[in-house]
Amino acid sequence: MKNKINSTIVAFCAWTFAALLGSMPLAYAAAPSSSAISYNLFRNGILLGVVTEHFETTDGGYRASSEVKATGLFALVQREPIRYLSIGDLSKDGLRPQRFEGYQAGKLATADFDWAAARLTLNHDGLNHALALPPGAQDRLSIMYQLLFSVRNKGLPLDFAMTNGRKLERYRYVAQSGVTIDTPFKRLNTMHLVKQREAGDRDSETEIWLASDYGYLPVKVVIVESDGVRYEQIVTQLDIKP
Repeated sequence: MKNKINSTIVAFCAWTFAALLGSMPLAYAAAPSSSAISYNLFRNGILLGVVTEHFETTDGGYRASSEVKATGLFALVQREPIRYLSIGDLSKDGLRPQRFEGYQAGKLATADFDWAAARLTLNHDGLNHALALPPGAQDRLSIMYQLLFSVRNKGLPLDFAMTNGRKLERYRYVAQSGVTIDTPFKRLNTMHLVKQREAGDRDSETEIWLASDYGYLPVKVVIVESDGVRYEQIVTQLDIKP
């Protein structure tokens, strides 16, 4: 159970760093100097923990970080915070990650992006292996910034490669605008993203809501596992500095 919950938290962190990219037509456009966002994380309606995200840009680069702190009974099995880090460059085409780190349960998984050699190097569990680096590939923290470039073209499928430091996979979403939802933060107008699955695919169902009036910040994420267990992450607070 602990490993399954941890893997689901990893999935959530793919969506929790979109703070304000939707307001930037290009990555070099005026970006917020920093942002801090908090979320509550639930499993079948029971609070599991609190997620805190930070994003900042400096001198043509970016740094994104995430920390998940368990609460209640879950804190008995997840004593240490789960942490993620993504650093890289801003280019005319968007974000180009250089390094990703994921730390949980005393283990570190990393991904190093060598764009010149088109090589992605993954390190985890004492293993080191290299893969071909697809154009535009992202990590679990940087992906939302790239995703939001495409979200502006409403209704188009969103297709991308993403790594968590252990593997590289492709994901495909479709978007629908004009969806209003209630959150502890406030009532929000959103863009609704739905993960597309192949016939017979038993992978989890995933939905994401991006706040259109707040730079397409991801304000809600729902993941339903194949066994019916429902995870929900929802925004509670945000602090944005231009």
